[in-house]
Amino acid sequence: MTRKKTPLPILEEVEITDVAAEGKAIAKVNEMVVFVPWAAPGDVVDIRLTRKRSHYAEGNAIAFHKYSEKRVVPFCEHFGVCGGCKWQHLPYEEQLRYKQTQVTNSLTRIGKVPIGEVLPILGSERTTHYRNKLEFTFSNKRWLTEREVASGIEYTEMNALGFHIPGMFDKVLDIRRCWLQDDVSNRIRLCVKNFCLTHEGYPFFDLKNQEGFVRTLMIRTASTGELMVVLAFFKEDQALREALLEHLLEQIPEITSLMYVINRKRNDTLTDLDIELYRGKDHLMERMEDLQFKVGPKSFYQTNSEQAYRLYDVVRKFTGLTGTETVYDLYTGTGTIANFIARKARKVIGIEYVPEAIEDAKVNAQLNGIDNVTFFAGDMKDLLTTAFIEDHGRPDVVITDPPRMGMHNDVIDTILKASPEKIVYVSCNPATQARDIERIGWYYDVVKIQPVDMFPHTHHVENVALLRKKNA
Repeated sequence: MTRKKTPLPILEEVEITDVAAEGKAIAKVNEMVVFVPWAAPGDVVDIRLTRKRSHYAEGNAIAFHKYSEKRVVPFCEHFGVCGGCKWQHLPYEEQLRYKQTQVTNSLTRIGKVPIGEVLPILGSERTTHYRNKLEFTFSNKRWLTEREVASGIEYTEMNALGFHIPGMFDKVLDIRRCWLQDDVSNRIRLCVKNFCLTHEGYPFFDLKNQEGFVRTLMIRTASTGELMVVLAFFKEDQALREALLEHLLEQIPEITSLMYVINRKRNDTLTDLDIELYRGKDHLMERMEDLQFKVGPKSFYQTNSEQAYRLYDVVRKFTGLTGTETVYDLYTGTGTIANFIARKARKVIGIEYVPEAIEDAKVNAQLNGIDNVTFFAGDMKDLLTTAFIEDHGRPDVVITDPPRMGMHNDVIDTILKASPEKIVYVSCNPATQARDIERIGWYYDVVKIQPVDMFPHTHHVENVALLRKKNA
């Protein structure tokens, strides 16, 4: 006989006091930390616990006795259900303050290193419509909101085109209006959705049973005004596919690049598939100062173009290049930073583990007439060795922009052996940045840091740290 679980208690009239690093609000009850989503410091709430451990608990606010004076009205109708833009209920100035604190706390508490100068966070001028790329999923299993479930209505229309519900691999929230991308994105999504719903032969994908026809939709916009759309189908049906694509071109003439892909895999990733051009160009052009960057359907490019420029400008200033330096740009991606700073350096070496990204980086260098940058593809910990440095020269400056998990210990060891005068560490995860800097901090001083907000209304924050060799 299965033992029944004891229901977790409801904590009554608890005041929310702070915000955690991962975006959830915090309350303290009898020395126990409780994490609560969608709440704000100053709220007084009843919390139904969903998980309890010895020193912390998680729960949901089920009743509000008092709303925080810091609250603002969320602008999106999907707030609280969609997994994005979780901080819409906080004023943007408060969001920036929490992000600044998150960065400094990570470096001082995790990294345990002194920081020379803490520059104020660079907020985003645009807090909506700032993304240049969004990906939507077709599903025949629409997520029903709590209000819809409580209504008792039996819904027959269960198709959705939107975002995955966090933690639900086969459930998708149907998005009516998204505030993340230029409004042309909403027009494209609704155009595609309405066509598929009103014409025979366009069943929305069933991820669990692996059946259907229309699967995913990717929309990319560029600062130059160019517009790319990529539709993924589960199987080929030329007549059906072309009918949808022609309709989209007719309704949205702004599209400059229309592409499609047949994806028969069990996952939605497109990086290993051939993406076919249907009409227009096979790429977009992004512009930053006098530089142009070619962006294809598989290319990585910072999703907030305007803030990306401010981020790279910080990197360039932190390097303090005079034109005589050898610079290593680690995790270079499509070489955006490498090409951006190249004219201030003698030589730049860019390293990235994705071969396709390196090919894009080479194209972008050629496109901009940059001939002092060399790119290499390979696993960082295997490629960046003492022998590699001997072949290509010891770096005066190392720029590193690793993924969220931070740098491999072997990479850190090689950087330390190379002993550059400066390290400019760009990170999208202050916690792993702090961990890495703790190791580097035995040999380098943290001269200054500059947080940059790339993603308003989320808890995510970028940070640039300048490290200088001790006694240099």
